Amino acid sequence: MTGPEALDIARDSIWVTVEIAAPTMLVGLVVGLAVALVQALTQIQEQTLVFIPKILTIFLVLLLTLPFMSDALAGFMTRITERIVSG
Repeated sequence: MTGPEALDIARDSIWVTVEIAAPTMLVGLVVGLAVALVQALTQIQEQTLVFIPKILTIFLVLLLTLPFMSDALAGFMTRITERIVSG
């Protein structure tokens, strides 16, 4: 395996990781900002108030995006095995 091939594999693996993690991270960010805004407007400064909505929405997003995640990982595995077979 040459250097450029290793860089292609590393770049592809990082990109697949970003594709898989982005929906859940973005939803967590949006929900966290929304709850923080509500806390600032109502002056409720409870630290644990953020966790319940975040956990529920992230779980829901994981359930909804699980087919996409599995397709992305299966495609990545197919590309890696094709590289292994081709030598």
